[in-house]
Amino acid sequence: MNRAGISNAKRIVVKIGSSSLTGSAGAQLNPDAVDQLVELVAQARKGGAEVCVVSSGAIAAGLAPLGLKVRPKDLATQQAAASVGQGLLMHRYTESFARYQITASQVLLTTQDVVRRSHYQNAQRTLDRLLALGVVPVINENDTVGTQEIRFGDNDRLAALVALLIGADLLVLISDIDGLYDAPPAQAGAKRISDVASVGDIDESILGGAGSAGVGSGGMITKVEAARIVTGSGIPMLLTSLSQAAQAISGEDFGTFFNGHASRNNSRMLWLAHASTPHGRLIVDDGAVTALLERGVSLLPAGVTSVEGEFSAGDAVEIASQSGKVIARGLVAFDSEEIPVMMGRSTKELAKELGPEYERELVHRDDLVLI
Repeated sequence: MNRAGISNAKRIVVKIGSSSLTGSAGAQLNPDAVDQLVELVAQARKGGAEVCVVSSGAIAAGLAPLGLKVRPKDLATQQAAASVGQGLLMHRYTESFARYQITASQVLLTTQDVVRRSHYQNAQRTLDRLLALGVVPVINENDTVGTQEIRFGDNDRLAALVALLIGADLLVLISDIDGLYDAPPAQAGAKRISDVASVGDIDESILGGAGSAGVGSGGMITKVEAARIVTGSGIPMLLTSLSQAAQAISGEDFGTFFNGHASRNNSRMLWLAHASTPHGRLIVDDGAVTALLERGVSLLPAGVTSVEGEFSAGDAVEIASQSGKVIARGLVAFDSEEIPVMMGRSTKELAKELGPEYERELVHRDDLVLI
């Protein structure tokens, strides 16, 4: 899909950031901003598209009712603000969508809902069914019960994972900045980048830090990382502002369009590449690196030089070169404590000494995805 084909997308994930919904730090939820987003979604649905909304704003919406002027830094207060704000946020969405006779639903996710394969499949089925019923799912990270260990960390990555989850044709990130610029946007002479052919070509020095409004957790870095996830899976991404989103989604030259550049993998491989949590790492020699990258083979014990972490058979692990560069991720067939005696040895030798169950791959190619 190129920019001209955006208007033909049939399944879209639209993510909106806290600052776009609430304004400056400490401000309450802006009903006009919600209405503007809902109108955008309604128009897309009128054109025949199914739409999921990934909405930040629960914590930010809860600040003013709690008398807080800035986003709290401690997790407990963030959870309290989310508990207050999530109801306000969802109520506003429900009322706004009702103007178009559209039913909205609330879907709260934690990392475990996408990193555990069974949870991932359940979330996938639920979202597919909601879309089939004509519902607009409004998705947010479950900040009320999330802990530091299980939180996504930003809704840009959550939106990217949802796009993979439902097999979206397009991911739209709506931000307080109207696109990616070749320098800080406030800097004189800074120019908007209209199209990005490959995320790998972006100069990271232009990305800066977190957003300026002080109510979100992301920034341009997390948006580019979201683009890296989806475009590497064949899904294009559009980065734009709320005020320009309608024109951008219609195919006009607004915002920044990130081209999808790979054929789509099946959902299992997408889960393994982007949503699974690695429990350890296998370091491999140069020969194994070449074999994995160029021939698409399984990883054998002979190519492994060291093992890091503790894991069980069936867990996801990273596969890295001698320099520490991660080249793949896969589901390992043996426990971490079994592997040291296997390293550098052929499967036939292992089978002869340890038994026939050792005459197999450490990571089968069907359970391995290149990063």
